[in-house]
Amino acid sequence: MAAAAHQVSAVIFDLDGTLLDTERATRDVLTEFLAAYGKVPDAGEEEKRLGQMYLESTTGIIRDYGLPLTVDEYSKAMWQKAKPLPGVKRLVKHLHKNGVPLALASNSIRRNVDHKLPKLEDWGKCFSVILGGDQVPNGKPSPDIFLEAAKRLGANPSSCLVIEDSVVGVKGAKASGAKAVAVPSLQNQRNHYYIADVILYSLLDFQPEMWGLPPFEDRIQGVLPIDPLLSNARIGGKILNNIHWVISDDCAYEYIPDQISGIFLGWAKSKVHGFSKVIVATGWDFSQQTVERVMHVHFLDCSGTVETEPVKLLIIGYIRKLQSADDILQALSVTDEDRRIARDALDLPTFSEYANDLHLA
Repeated sequence: MAAAAHQVSAVIFDLDGTLLDTERATRDVLTEFLAAYGKVPDAGEEEKRLGQMYLESTTGIIRDYGLPLTVDEYSKAMWQKAKPLPGVKRLVKHLHKNGVPLALASNSIRRNVDHKLPKLEDWGKCFSVILGGDQVPNGKPSPDIFLEAAKRLGANPSSCLVIEDSVVGVKGAKASGAKAVAVPSLQNQRNHYYIADVILYSLLDFQPEMWGLPPFEDRIQGVLPIDPLLSNARIGGKILNNIHWVISDDCAYEYIPDQISGIFLGWAKSKVHGFSKVIVATGWDFSQQTVERVMHVHFLDCSGTVETEPVKLLIIGYIRKLQSADDILQALSVTDEDRRIARDALDLPTFSEYANDLHLA
C-alpha cells in the first residue's frame, strides 16, 4: 500500500448535517409549520442559515416568518425527525475500535447537543470530547471550537482531520490548521467548498487509508451493507433494456437523504414486476439552473414493458461511487461487473432476507 498523503492522529466531527440529518429535518419541519400557518418559504434566506449557531438560526426562522412558536417547541419537532446519515455509524465505530481519538464539535449550544446525542445510539459514547458552540468564545467559522477540541484530545491541530457539512465549518477547520473533509448538506452549494481538502457526497465514500488510518474491511463480495433506505416512487418508460427513470420521488424524509449518491443494490416491488432484484443508480444533475436528483432503476431478473407505475424500492447495499463525468447519464451508467456483483450479493442471506421485509409487504 502506498504511503498516505496525510497522517492523522485524531478526528473531529460536526454534528448537525454531518452525523445527523438535522439539516433536512429542519427543512421538513419548517415546511410543515409554514404550511400550517399559511406562510411561504424563502429559499435564499434558508441557505444563509446553514452553519449558523443553532439558537441564531432557530430564532431567525421564528422571527422572520412570524411563527407562533417557541424555540423549544420548534426544536422538539425537529429532533424527532433527525436520523443518522449513511456511513456515519460505520466510520465512527471503526475509528473508535482502532483507537483513534474522536471529538464532536457543534455550533449548537451544549444543552442541545446533549439532547441530540441519544440519536447516535450506543456509538455516541465513542467521542471522548464533546463541545457545543457556547463553550468557546466564538462559533464557526472561527477556529476556536476546533482548537479547543484538539487541545482536549491532546493532539496538534495540524494532525487533526475535521469532517464537516457546512462552508462555515470547513472555513473554521482550515483556519485551525486541520485538514478538512466536506460532505455538503446542500448539493447546489458544492462549488463553495473548494477550500476543503476532500469533498464527498457521503461518508460511505470515506477512505481512512488516505489519512494514514486503518482501512475498512467490511464489504461482502464487493458490497457494503447499509441500513435500509425505503423509497416510494414512480418509474417511467424504459431508457434501455430493463432500465427505468424514477420520474417522481415522494419518499418519506427519513429514508433517502440528499447525500445518497452512487450505485446501490436492493429489492423492488411493483404490480408488473412483482419482487425483483434491482440496482439503483442515483446522483445529482448540476447542468440545469436547478440542481435535481436523477435516479435510474435497473431490474435485474425480470422483463416487461412498463409505461408508468408505482414502485417500492428498498436500498440495502452500496457498490461504488459514481464515475466522474460531465454528463449525469454517463455518470449513472451501470457496468456488467456492477450487475454481476449485485446478482451474486442479493443471493446471500445478508441481503436476500430483505426481500420479505415488512416495508415491501
